[in-house]
Amino acid sequence: MQDFIKIHENDKVIVALKTISPGETLTVEVQGKTGQVTAREEIPAGHKMAICDISAGEEIIKYGCRIGNAKEDIQAGQWIHTHNIKTALGDLLEYTYEPVETGREAEAPPSGKDTGATFLGYNRPDGKVGVRNEIWVIPTVGCVNNVAEAIAREANLWRLAQGKKYSEVGEVIAFPHPYGCSQMGDDQEHTRQILADLINHPNAGGVLVLGLGCENSNIDVLKGYIGSYDQERVRFVVSQECEDEIAESMEMIKELMSYAAGFKREPISVGRLVIGMKCGGSDGLSGITANPLVGRFSDRLISLGGTTILTEVPEMFGAETILMNRCASKELFDQTVNLINDFKNYFKSHNQTIYENPSPGNKKGGISTLEDKSLGCTQKSGSAPVRGVLQYGDKVEAAGLNLLSAPGNDLVAATALAAAGAHIVLFTTGRGTPFASPVPTVKISTNSRLAGRKSNWIDFNAGVLVEGKTMEEETEALFNYVVEVASGRQVRSEAAGFHDMAIFKQGVTL
Repeated sequence: MQDFIKIHENDKVIVALKTISPGETLTVEVQGKTGQVTAREEIPAGHKMAICDISAGEEIIKYGCRIGNAKEDIQAGQWIHTHNIKTALGDLLEYTYEPVETGREAEAPPSGKDTGATFLGYNRPDGKVGVRNEIWVIPTVGCVNNVAEAIAREANLWRLAQGKKYSEVGEVIAFPHPYGCSQMGDDQEHTRQILADLINHPNAGGVLVLGLGCENSNIDVLKGYIGSYDQERVRFVVSQECEDEIAESMEMIKELMSYAAGFKREPISVGRLVIGMKCGGSDGLSGITANPLVGRFSDRLISLGGTTILTEVPEMFGAETILMNRCASKELFDQTVNLINDFKNYFKSHNQTIYENPSPGNKKGGISTLEDKSLGCTQKSGSAPVRGVLQYGDKVEAAGLNLLSAPGNDLVAATALAAAGAHIVLFTTGRGTPFASPVPTVKISTNSRLAGRKSNWIDFNAGVLVEGKTMEEETEALFNYVVEVASGRQVRSEAAGFHDMAIFKQGVTL
C-alpha cells in the first residue's frame, strides 16, 4: 500500500494513506521537480500535508482546484486541516458558461465486449423496467404508519406460508413517513409528488395505497398526482371507510401478489438502467477511491445508453462550475445555475451559512472545507456531459448524466433518487451506515478497514484502489456487481430487511 497520494500534478498537498509520523521523510514531486518533504507533525490517515510553503491567504490546491485559503503561514510538512485552512466560498455568485470537451461518454466499450450487455429484470406493461418485483404499501399520511407496517408483517407471513407459489414476488414493504397532513405550500406538494413517484416506480410489482380519509393528501387528491394507472397493479384502501382496514388490505395484497407473480425476469439491455449516486460519511479517501470509481462506472453505463443521477446540491458548492461547464447546452447551464442558487437562497432564507457543511465525521476523516468535500463528491459524476437537470420530485427523462435538486441528508437524497426513477442507488462512504432507501442501496466503502469491520453494511470495497488494484479492474468489478444486483442479488441492507424513505421538509407544520 502507498504511504500517500498526490491527486493532481498542481496540488500543494498530499493525502496520507496511513498515519505519517513526525520526522518521516517522503519523496514527492513538487512544482514539477522531485524532492523530499519531512513531516513536521503527525499527519493522520486521510488528512492533508503541505508539500510546499504556503503563505497566509494563499490558495490551498487539492484535486488541482482551490479547497480554501490558508489562515496563516504554513510550512512544507505541516498538517493542513480546519485549524489553518478556511473556506473561500461566498454567497451567490455570477457564473459564465464556459463549455469544456467531455471525456469517456463517447468511448466504445472495451473490445466491444459490452455490446448488448443485459441484466435480468422485469418488463412492465407501461414500457418501464424494474429490478425488483416487490409489493409496496404506501401510506398517504403518518397517522396510518403503524397500520401499514402491520399489513406488511402479516402479508409477508402469509406469502411465506404459500411456499413456492409466489417465489417470483419479493418482500411486502411498508414505507412509513410523518407527512401527508398539516402541511402547506411546497411541503405538501413535495409529499404528494414523492408518494406518487413511488407508487409509479417499476420496482414495485404491486402497490397498496393506504389512506386515513380526512388528511390533506387523501387518496382522491393523490390520484391527480399519480395519473393513469393499472387497476390490477395499484389498489386503494381508505381506513375510515373500512370496518377492518387490515383485513380488507390483506385481501387486496393477495390479489396484488397474484398479479405480480405473472412477471418473470428476462434479459433487458443495461442501457435501460437508471442509477442514483450519493455519498455520506466521507473521509480523506472518498475523493480518491470510491467517488472516482462511481464516476468511472457512470461513464461506462452512459456509454452503453444508460442513465445516472447525481444529487446533494449543497455538496456541489465549490465544485459547481465543473458541472456547469459540462452542461450539454446553455439552457442546461442556466438550469444548473438556478439549481445551485436556489439552494443557496434556501440556506440564506433560514439564516444559515452556505458553506458550513462538513459534518464532525467528515472532519475527523480529513475533510476540511466544503470545497474539499464538494470536489471529492462531484467525482461521482465522471466525465460525461450533463444531459438533464431535475427539480425535487421530477422524474428522469434524458438518458445520460442528470443533476437532481435535493439536500445532502442521506435518507432524503436517496429517496429523491428513487422517486426520480433510479432502480438502484450507489452510496459511497468512508464512515459506514446501515440505512437503506426504497430501492437497493449499494454501500461502497472508501477504505478496506471499514469494509472489513462492517461487512454487514458494506457491499463493495473501493479501498483496494490504494492497495494495488487498478481503476480499470475495479470499474469492471463494480459494473458486474451492479448487473448482479439488478438481476436480483440482494444488497446487505435488503438482506437485513431494511427499507427507509424520507421526504424533504422546508416549511411550516400546522
